[in-house]
Amino acid sequence: MKPTIKLLLIALIITAIAACGGPKDKYSKIVPNNGTLTIPLTDVNDGNTHYYTVNAGGKDIKFFLVKSNDGVIRAAFDACDVCFPEKKGYRQEGDFVVCNNCGQKFHSSRINVIKGGCNPSPLARKNVGDSVIISMKDVTTGARYF
Repeated sequence: MKPTIKLLLIALIITAIAACGGPKDKYSKIVPNNGTLTIPLTDVNDGNTHYYTVNAGGKDIKFFLVKSNDGVIRAAFDACDVCFPEKKGYRQEGDFVVCNNCGQKFHSSRINVIKGGCNPSPLARKNVGDSVIISMKDVTTGARYF
């Protein structure tokens, strides 16, 4: 194959990849309103882990919400006291969240209940009407992880 055809082919492949987009960031960006974050319950009540990032003081703070099998919407920073320097966070496997650094599993019903060690660091939240409300004051308590 001639060098110009190879270059053209490479350019077409790069253009196709750019048009389709690269890997999607798992974090949805959220913007505070009057010092709070408001997330509709309908966005997070499916049992899947939903990841968010919010900028506070120039730092992107990452957290997740998940509806555990006991019906409670739970929130935690995407970090823990032990593995946070690696900045790998958690992933979901069924009813568990798993540390992407050390592999420890935590049942979703224990999020916001158990803290410390490699447990997802709890993030205070409350359900108000049809939304989950999180105070930016509470969000900033997790800034040290990020």
